This record gives sequence, C-alpha cells and structure tokens, in this order.
Amino acid sequence: MPEAERDTSCGLHLFWDEAVTAYDFGPGHPMDPTRLALTMRLVEALGLTTGPGVTLRAAPPAGESTLELVHTREYVEAVKHAAAHPELSDPRHGLGTDDNWSFPAVHSASALIAGQSVAAAEAVWRGETPHAVNFAGGLHHAMPGKASGFCVYNDPALAIARLLELGAERVAYVDVDVHHGDGVQQAFWDDPRVLTVSLHEHPATLFPQTGWPTETGGPAAPGSAANLALPAGTGDAGWLRAFHALVPELLDAFRPQVLVTQHGADTHLEDPLAHLAVTVDAQRMVAEALHELAHRHAGGRWIATGGGGYAVVDVVPRTWTHLVATAAGRPVDPATETPEPWRAEVYRRTRRPAPLRMTDGARPVWRDFEAGYDPADRLDQAILAARRAVFPHHGLLA
Repeated sequence: MPEAERDTSCGLHLFWDEAVTAYDFGPGHPMDPTRLALTMRLVEALGLTTGPGVTLRAAPPAGESTLELVHTREYVEAVKHAAAHPELSDPRHGLGTDDNWSFPAVHSASALIAGQSVAAAEAVWRGETPHAVNFAGGLHHAMPGKASGFCVYNDPALAIARLLELGAERVAYVDVDVHHGDGVQQAFWDDPRVLTVSLHEHPATLFPQTGWPTETGGPAAPGSAANLALPAGTGDAGWLRAFHALVPELLDAFRPQVLVTQHGADTHLEDPLAHLAVTVDAQRMVAEALHELAHRHAGGRWIATGGGGYAVVDVVPRTWTHLVATAAGRPVDPATETPEPWRAEVYRRTRRPAPLRMTDGARPVWRDFEAGYDPADRLDQAILAARRAVFPHHGLLA
C-alpha cells in the first residue's frame, strides 16, 4: 500500500479474563500464571485499559469445532480425560509428562486462552479493531495431537485457522520467542496462504531442536516457512540486526492481509530456560517494529500474543505491558517508573522486589545487514543461511 494511503490509526481490543490464570501446572513448574496476573496489574496501573480506543474484552472458551480446526478430535478428548483424571499420564498425547503436567483445569483453561486468540482474530478481520492482544496466548508448541513445551492448545494456530475460515488469503505469522514456533509451522507447513517466520535460539542448543534454516515449507508451499537460528549468547544488537535482515523483506514480498505475532519474553538475558542476552528495551523495539510493519503491509490488522517467558517478576510483566502500550498507540517511555501500587502487589504475591523502571537501561543500537556483513561472524552466518534458504522462493536476493 502506498505510504500516503496507509491507515496508521490505532485502536486495541485487549483480551483478558482473570480465569486464564487457571492455566497452572502447579508449584515448581516454570509456567507460573503469576506472570499473567502481574502483567495485567501493571497494564492497569499504567492506565492502559482506560485510554482512548482501548476496549477490554473477554471471550468464551473455544468450542470443540473451533479446537478441531487445528487439533484432532481424539486429542481434545484426551485433554478432557486428563482434566478428569490428572493423576494419570498419557505420554502418547504429551499429557502428564515432565513438561506438561495434568491438572483439573487443563482443558477449560487451555480452551479459554484459545478462545481469546480466536476472538481476537475475528475482531480484527471483521474490522471491529485494527489491533488485538492476548498476552495469555502464544502457546506455539502444541501439535495437532499432542501437548508439547508447556502448550496444550495452539492458540496462534487456531487464530490463523479461523482467519482462513473467514476468508483470509494471506496471513503472516512472526514468532520472536526464544524457542522455535514449531507447532504453528507444522500446522501450516503445506499451506501457501500462511507464511511462518521464526527467530529463535539455535536448535542445537535449545528445545524443540527444530527450526533449521532448511525448513522452508512443504511441497505445496515452498518458501512458506522461514527460520533464523540464532547463536547462543546473541544480545540486543545481534537480535535486532537479525530481525531487520529477515522479517521486513519477507513481509514486503508476501503482502499479508493480516499479521499474527508471538512475543515470547524468554529471549531475555535473565530467562532461566534459554541462552540469549536480549533486554526488555530490545523486546519493546521489536514490538514497535511489528506494529509498524502491520500498518505498512497488512492495513494495520495485527493480532499479538504472549508466549514463553519465565523471569516472572523482572521481565514478563514489563515486556508485555510495552506490547499492550504499543498496540494501543500509547507507548510507555522506558524511563517511566513502575507504579508503587504495582510494586506492592509484586511483593505481596512473590515476596520479591519489583523492577523500578520500565527499562533495563539499555539503548540498543544495531547495524543494518544491507550495509555489509562479515562471513566469518556466527550471527551473520545464521542470517545468511536463513536468507539463502527462503528468499529465492519469494523472488528476493539473499
């Protein structure tokens, strides 16, 4: 769309239901629902739910017919059975395993989170709002017939499947979680209507050991998947360089009608389960870049979800609050102090001190890949591998 014709207005439907915090594998599990509650409390404390153009919404749980847009009927029944009998394990369906403990609300809470993402997709596609956020979502590892990586129902894939059902012909999915977005890629591996792009830590050093640059889509959809596998230890400058070297050109070539994004906060240097070294400040910058890309390439239609992130107090609430603020068109100055009532709530819930500002104090600067690259540099090698694998499918020069 020409620059002069772009709609850059912002409106936001923020999807939230306190009951999503029932997605709780139990004490000691990394997927602590406290991170969701603290994010929402910070969003509220900064006044983001009452601003112009922001609508706070809740949606019903996804029903069986919706869940079966991605998941098998057998699997949905297995999840229900696990809810009724959480003491039993079902390794065939990934339930009751080391990663995916069963619990009484495993079906109802998972379906509720999925329902928020599906409703977000419907609201954006039908023109009720340009942007929608469900930061409780982003459960991108769940497979059609199996739970995986703390994920039971794959809400981003369900949102995309609903968009296709409603008539979308080109949907782009961009995943910046530290882990490969394997479940979403698998769901649309052979569907040329969906472009999945994932930036993640190299599969040689992190679950789920997929997301190699050579994974570029099935026989009916060559180039429909793009994967950039980042070396462990990559920090702000490298992460931003990689993002800008891959994502904008692919979206420009693909011309999506709607953009779906996953914003796992586990790329952060303090995350206990991974090995990148990104700050809240760089995570905010990528959210801003994706917001701009949605306006540039998708008429502003943007559905954003959360994802991983296991630094429950220090990282996740600030990162996803920046995401909400960006989508609302009311970005929060990184120098802003976190509100005192929120800090008190953090201490009440966790007995830990809260971060004092909305920044890590970083001012990330990155070097544009088009300005030149070093073929001996591991990061540049990773960027080149991704571009060489997928760009030719889109008529782009690697």
